[in-house]
Amino acid sequence: MHRALRAVTGGLVGTVVLSGFLLVLDTQARGTLSVAAVVGRFLGIDGRPLIAIALFAIVTVVLWPALFVAVEGYLPFGPDPATRAVAFAAVIGIVFVVVGRGSITGPILVIYVGFSVLAHLAYGFAFGSIYGRLAG
Repeated sequence: MHRALRAVTGGLVGTVVLSGFLLVLDTQARGTLSVAAVVGRFLGIDGRPLIAIALFAIVTVVLWPALFVAVEGYLPFGPDPATRAVAFAAVIGIVFVVVGRGSITGPILVIYVGFSVLAHLAYGFAFGSIYGRLAG
C-alpha cells in the first residue's frame, strides 16, 4: 500500500482513538471544559467550535500523518512506526496542552493535562500501528 494511503488510514484510526479520549475528558470535566473550545484555541480559531472540529478532523487525519511521513526517518525509537509515532504525538500533545489550556486551572487542569497527553500518546500508537501494519 502507498505510504500516503497508509498514513491517512492510520490517521483516521488514530483520530477515532483521540476523539474517544477527548470525549471522556469532556465528560470527566462535567461541562466546565469544552473540548471543541480547547481545539479551537489550539488551531487559532477560538469561538467557532464547528469549524474547529472540522479542522481537527482534517489535521489529525491528513496533516499530522503527512508530517509524520516526512520526518519519520528522523524520529527516535525506530524502526517500529508505532514507537516513532508515539514520540511524534508526544510533542503534539505537549503543544496541545500548553496552547489549548486557556484559563483552565485547579483540579480540572490536572485532568486536562493527563487526559490530553494520554489521548495524544494513544493517537500516536494507533496511528503508527496501523501505518506500520499496512506496510506489509
